[in-house]
Amino acid sequence: MQVDPPGFEPPRCDTVVIGCGNLLRGDDGVGPILIRRLAEAGVPAGVRLVDGGTAGLDTAFAMRGARRVMIVDAARTGATPGTVYRVPGAELADLPLHLPHPHAVRWDQALAFGRWLLGDDYPTDIAVYLVEADGLEPGADLTTAVRAAMERLQAMILADLAAGTPVPDKHSAPDKHSEEDADG
Repeated sequence: MQVDPPGFEPPRCDTVVIGCGNLLRGDDGVGPILIRRLAEAGVPAGVRLVDGGTAGLDTAFAMRGARRVMIVDAARTGATPGTVYRVPGAELADLPLHLPHPHAVRWDQALAFGRWLLGDDYPTDIAVYLVEADGLEPGADLTTAVRAAMERLQAMILADLAAGTPVPDKHSAPDKHSEEDADG
């Protein structure tokens, strides 16, 4: 399947970092806010930063031309607010393509759609960082726990980008500076 018109080549980059979420709903804005902070801090050449906002299908298109993708979003799992999870690409390989409503697409659905849409051009290295949200009230700022988690995650991503290697498949609780196994 050809996605682009003949002669059009999507912009190539080594890594794209996509921040998903709603800036108007407190901790749900952690992804787009982190993208702004990464832009202010500066990222290595070959890194593209994308504010994915709430347009889930745009996430699939933003991955085009990238070898590696990092997605940052808020989550509600019941864990301690500010916990950061890294979901490695291997766990995302078999996501089913199911789009119940094209105007309400989550990051996992966007990845499945992207895999179908991009075919052989689908990125080979994908990781999703989820930050446990506390408050999602309209008009609220990031909570203290999520702001601290975002700062830790920013440092992790910048270190990863500088080294050109992925961060280990771990998660970290908000009150710990070291990472622990996802199993424990």
